[in-house]
Amino acid sequence: MEHMFGLDHSQLAAVPQVVLGVDPGLTRCGYAVLQMESAQSIRAIAIGVLRTPPDHALHDRLGEIHAEIESLLAEYRPHAVAIEQVFFQNNVRTAMGVGQASGIVLALAARAGCHVAQYTPSQVKNTIVGFGGATKDQIGVMVQQRLKLQSIPQPADAADAAAIALCHCTIAPFIASRDAAIARGRS
Repeated sequence: MEHMFGLDHSQLAAVPQVVLGVDPGLTRCGYAVLQMESAQSIRAIAIGVLRTPPDHALHDRLGEIHAEIESLLAEYRPHAVAIEQVFFQNNVRTAMGVGQASGIVLALAARAGCHVAQYTPSQVKNTIVGFGGATKDQIGVMVQQRLKLQSIPQPADAADAAAIALCHCTIAPFIASRDAAIARGRS
């Protein structure tokens, strides 16, 4: 597991919410762990990528992703896991790998008792950049600015995972508010 940076876990004790963002992939699976005090106060705890060698057997690669995601869930104990929804791929082989990696993340998050949210690439881009057709460079710049990072997370899979987690941190309070209002209306 490659961490760009990390924090001492003792700093996580008073965290109101921790979100794990995942940009699923078989060769590179981006992840970002964010701490959210409020929609305006979000900081990065860890950002990086999980890598599996393309020349290894599929089951071994999926096993590595399983072990690494399970480790992230145990280490950071997120309240929510936000994952990019598999939307469209030109390459069927790539789509299968992304789908299989996504399935592992979804199952592990559910088993860990995390709230699970899926966002399409255009939802993430709209939320983070304000434009559904944003480029990877634009996403990276906004992630760097919003999280007050010294540099844009690399590779792009890491920045994408941070954008997915930021998307959830931005949208989740509105959804919770809406759901509470609906629940009050029913009682």
